[in-house]
Amino acid sequence: MTQRPSRARAARAVLLPARAAALAAAIAAAAPPPAAADGAPPPLRCGTGIHAGEASGWVWLPQGDVFCPLIADPKGTRSHLTYLRGELPADTGARNVGSVGIADGMGLVRVGRSAPGDGVQLGIEAGVFAQFDLGTRSADLLNSDWVIGFPITFRVGGLSGRLRVWHQSSHLGDEFLARAGAEVTNEGLSFEAVEAMFSQELGAFRAYAGVEYLLDATPSTLDPVVLHGGAELRLGPVRGPRLVAALDVKAAEQRGFEPAYSARAGVEIAHWSSPAHPPRVIAVLAEYYEGPSPFGQFFTDQSRTFGFGFHFQR
Repeated sequence: MTQRPSRARAARAVLLPARAAALAAAIAAAAPPPAAADGAPPPLRCGTGIHAGEASGWVWLPQGDVFCPLIADPKGTRSHLTYLRGELPADTGARNVGSVGIADGMGLVRVGRSAPGDGVQLGIEAGVFAQFDLGTRSADLLNSDWVIGFPITFRVGGLSGRLRVWHQSSHLGDEFLARAGAEVTNEGLSFEAVEAMFSQELGAFRAYAGVEYLLDATPSTLDPVVLHGGAELRLGPVRGPRLVAALDVKAAEQRGFEPAYSARAGVEIAHWSSPAHPPRVIAVLAEYYEGPSPFGQFFTDQSRTFGFGFHFQR
């Protein structure tokens, strides 16, 4: 039976992202991005942006977005190929894991404001996040999380946000089930949720915070509230290679608001094929995770992993 958290413990969980943001802000030397050409949106350090010809008015099927994906969120809308090792969920019996994420989004319609780069956008995004046991002969699939969402994003200068309705369905791998048999409980995890996320950029520094609420979940005993926040720091030119570091914190009511920490750091390259287009972003990042497992079917287990990987965003 889940033990309800005290008010003090919940309050501490709420303050964690704010404290992380304050610490990063204190050490950040934030330089503003270079000026944009007249009528063109300013380039954004966080790697998203919009086409110069789509900066105002109604645009159907627009390029880019006004809200940047979250670097350290294990289920952020970025594709990745990562090697992990450490203390993985005990039921997996794994020590070396290949983690693969294929995720992308597309704008459906955007309404641009008078200031270039500002606006409101409705989109669709989808992805699959899978983990493979590299210690087995055929690299058995352990778990896969399938997600789809409909985000409404907005931007006013350095302030941006995302309001999203989304679904996740998680499944254990056939080879893993055949090997583990009755020793593993298939939780059949799936849920629909609503999310509100707000982000503020100050030059090279970005902080964000928000909350998710589960509308319908399997198993039905899942508690509905998840607090979510973090911070990102990018040091270097807006166009080209720069150093990045990010911390993402989630605290779920289901686990007594025990925080899960995801940290990533490394080199990120933003490539513009044309100054008028949104960039493609490629990153090589080291990472560390500690807390309740982010692998859907193993959400009741603890996990402590480290690794490195390649990340892609367009």
